[in-house]
Amino acid sequence: MGRSYDRSASEIPELGSILRSATRIRSLLAASYTLQCMCRNIRTLYNFDPPATEEEIRSAALQYVRKISGFNKPSRANEEAFNRAVEAVAHASWHLLADLETTAPTKNREVESAKAKARAAQRFAA
Repeated sequence: MGRSYDRSASEIPELGSILRSATRIRSLLAASYTLQCMCRNIRTLYNFDPPATEEEIRSAALQYVRKISGFNKPSRANEEAFNRAVEAVAHASWHLLADLETTAPTKNREVESAKAKARAAQRFAA
């Protein structure tokens, strides 16, 4: 005689509910990991000496498009639109930086970096 695997519903925990919860948790963890890997601070590019380079402007544009699209790397189907968006944001950013005016003295990158590191050390001190 073979074994019977028939059991009443009261003998088996809510398997469907458990599986849905596990799937939800896995999805949240994957999204959290993606956001942590994808998100960097987009730094101020205006009023520095030397001025922001094309590469810095394009990197900021890439981070912006990644953030708003939710894609770290787009699928093939979305790649063209993604790249067009990066170029458009970089182009608009370059024009913005070129057109802005200020009477404030230019900032030194090394000094601003040291200030940011000091703020981070104070914020994350145990």
